[in-house]
Amino acid sequence: MKVSFKLLAISVLAISAFQSCEKKSQPADQLHIDTMVAGPVNPNEALIKEAQSKPLTNIALSEDTFDFGTIKKGDVKHHTYEVTNTGKNPLIISEVKPTCGCTISEFTKEPILPGQKGKITLKFESEAFDGSVYKTAQVFANVAKAPIMINFTANIK
Repeated sequence: MKVSFKLLAISVLAISAFQSCEKKSQPADQLHIDTMVAGPVNPNEALIKEAQSKPLTNIALSEDTFDFGTIKKGDVKHHTYEVTNTGKNPLIISEVKPTCGCTISEFTKEPILPGQKGKITLKFESEAFDGSVYKTAQVFANVAKAPIMINFTANIK
């Protein structure tokens, strides 16, 4: 029974991930929100363990949510989030994982020394969406509460 439940949860997660990036014709007032199915399987467990295997430090974000405002369907938008290492050990961002294939991440790969700044850039391709969208990316780093979530919103016309 446990195996069947795990397979069902994984199937639902896979279908949800696929459907959240499909091209949709929705009313402009409908909000598209990334969702993650809570279940007994944590696919990010290995990423969390890897990130936290280094000496822990602290991070401060310039912002955790950005609003692109109203954009034209098909526009490709970029936004850079600034991160500051506010701890005593080097900050190591091991992965930035967007929850949708419509978003691509780039981030500072080298260790960020205490007091120094790094960057995380998210690139959003809006072609498959209409109306309001809310997208998320998970930031895996050597901090106590990983992953850290960063988000953006847009209204696509």
